[in-house]
Amino acid sequence: MKDTVQVKICGITTPKQAQVCARAGADAIGLVFYRKSPRFVERQTAQEICLAAGEFGISRVGVFVDEAIEDILEAAHFCGLNFVQLHGAESQQTVAQIQKAGLGVLKAFFLNKEPGFERASDYFPEAFLAECAGKALPGGNALAWDWGQAKRLGGSRPLILAGGLDPQNAVQAILAAKPDALDVSSGVEDSPGQKNPQKVEQFIKAAKEQKLSYKPRSIFP
Repeated sequence: MKDTVQVKICGITTPKQAQVCARAGADAIGLVFYRKSPRFVERQTAQEICLAAGEFGISRVGVFVDEAIEDILEAAHFCGLNFVQLHGAESQQTVAQIQKAGLGVLKAFFLNKEPGFERASDYFPEAFLAECAGKALPGGNALAWDWGQAKRLGGSRPLILAGGLDPQNAVQAILAAKPDALDVSSGVEDSPGQKNPQKVEQFIKAAKEQKLSYKPRSIFP
């Protein structure tokens, strides 16, 4: 087991971005299939991104919000995803059906909306994702929050911390929440969907060079 937190760079929109993240040491990339997001990608583009990332052996995560299971599985198969991130009000039944299809599941819970942190004990995904939310989009909306609140999710599953993260506060967030992984998007961008390679490298370096007082659990192989 590695003594560093894992890093997922979310909202990847081009194959080149995926390659930049992989070379910088990311453990996973995220592709957004939620059409209202400024980082939404069509399936053909997502497939090209996954192919580029797959050459480096890093995990490919598809982010969905209250989509039909059939559509999620079809997209996952077509694009080559190995994880599905459920970022809406999906049930444990949905989680189980996706897992039965051979995919890992990351389930998001929110500080300021449903499903709240207290609902996490009803679910059995590969990992919990802690998010603040409560604004226009289902995600973090680039807002920093009291990351220590994420510890309320408990330790039954690995913890991914998201929301308002950037290279300058990554260490602060790790110390506050003791997560197993960090999930960043807007904090390493110049504009929505446009990742800044230098910021990506700075974020990953900050996260992975931080000495930990705990043993993080691996989520992404």
